[in-house]
Amino acid sequence: MPTMEDARQALSRYFGYESFRPGQAEVISSILDGRDSLAVMPTGAGKSVCYQIPATLLGGLTLVVSPLISLMGDQVRSLKEAGLRGSYLNSTLNPRQQEIVMQRALDGWYDVMYVAPERLRDGRFLDFASRASVPLVAVDEAHCVSQWGQDFRPAYRGIAGFVDALPKRPVVAALTATATARVRADIVSLLGLRDPTVQVNGFDRPNLTLSSFELTPKARERWVVSYALSHRDQSGIVYATTRKKVDALADALRDAGVRAVAYHAGYDNQSRSAAQEAFVRDDAQVMVATNAFGMGIDKSDVRYVVNVGLPLSLEEYYQEAGRAGRDGEPAECFLLWSRGDIRTCHFLIDNTEFPPETTRADRERLLASRNALLSKMIGYAMSDTCLRRRVLTYFGQAVPPSDGGCGGCSVCRHLSPDDYLGAVRSRTTFGRGARERELPSEAEVTDEDERLFQRLRALRKSLADEAGVPPYVVFSDATLRAMVRRRPTTRDELLQVSGVGKTKLRRYGDEFLSELRGE
Repeated sequence: MPTMEDARQALSRYFGYESFRPGQAEVISSILDGRDSLAVMPTGAGKSVCYQIPATLLGGLTLVVSPLISLMGDQVRSLKEAGLRGSYLNSTLNPRQQEIVMQRALDGWYDVMYVAPERLRDGRFLDFASRASVPLVAVDEAHCVSQWGQDFRPAYRGIAGFVDALPKRPVVAALTATATARVRADIVSLLGLRDPTVQVNGFDRPNLTLSSFELTPKARERWVVSYALSHRDQSGIVYATTRKKVDALADALRDAGVRAVAYHAGYDNQSRSAAQEAFVRDDAQVMVATNAFGMGIDKSDVRYVVNVGLPLSLEEYYQEAGRAGRDGEPAECFLLWSRGDIRTCHFLIDNTEFPPETTRADRERLLASRNALLSKMIGYAMSDTCLRRRVLTYFGQAVPPSDGGCGGCSVCRHLSPDDYLGAVRSRTTFGRGARERELPSEAEVTDEDERLFQRLRALRKSLADEAGVPPYVVFSDATLRAMVRRRPTTRDELLQVSGVGKTKLRRYGDEFLSELRGE
């Protein structure tokens, strides 16, 4: 039976970290003990490690149910870069390729296989899974099983039946970034979790600065363009509520000279895939999208997210905003709204499409619930009190009183929209306020440090292009910043930098050491 010491060694060997993040050890320990788990961790807290580490230790094939086919290739490439054996099975593979993948899995080629929930209904796949040794089924974005969540996906309702149909029931781990108590109860019930360990992490993301401003539609567009122009070396996501607004914002950014791509359901699969690829590989600076984009995106170096218009709930907003700063480095989250957005949101709720089997009483309850969620979202947008406190209180997290405010939102810092434009603000003061700990990047940063960081980013981009992977898969911004601070000169010293594992040291160590030495 693998132990937590085995798990810590695997974390160091594959991912280059010496200790687990909050909540990870508890979930991994539960899985290794053979107990189901529900993990609610904010975006960027490292949910995937909760199943990837057990997959290296349990033997057999860990199945990961993931909602987005388009991301599976990048997820598998990330695993391989870390030295894990990953695979995926989806409709982008032809029948012959699918047969090869399944046979290789039966022959022990892989530790992890990603599948969409719809795949579980396929008789061939159930036959394959029944012959494979499956110690763990991890359900990513588990809130999709609940009608009360913001991303309900009916195929998730079939996961429990699939698990029960296997010859030996595997451990089931459900993971999500955002779930109210009601949605958590749905996850446990509808996925058939048995006496699960429930790990709910704090929802605070101290590296994120939260801002909310009421602006007219024209002023919002001008602000987005100005902000992107003054942050040219940073990746950002701009969310808009309609396809028309997405296209208009993307055009305005491109007309101003910003490398921007657009993503929404009106584009065909090839166009959406090309836009996503350009963004994750840093060939495009800004992704402009509807909420069709983002779930499962692992790009860790997004430095800002701008919501142009009101989301329908604080869950939806915090999940989208949380796609910034997944590497733990400072990042900014902006909500730009107008009174017209409120009317639009009520229209969307009133015209919700329900599954045919939904009863009238359930429809009325769901509509009432969604209007209540919108009310909380509007309260956040219009708030003249701490935005961070509003979010954390909404998710049920106790917030100790603070005379000085959080120091990390536009209300507590008394900032206006124009305060964010112009030169990038000093990293020595970024978002510190009353937070409990100094962020890794907030040590004094000199001009020389910044120049070295940019050279390491350029090297990362070059190596990533050669390897055919997104740059953040090579090393995160946080790891590059740690290299700048520590200035390692030997392979042993580089291995001590957080985020440098043995596989990546072997693949990229010499190139980065050469740059660090100035050779």
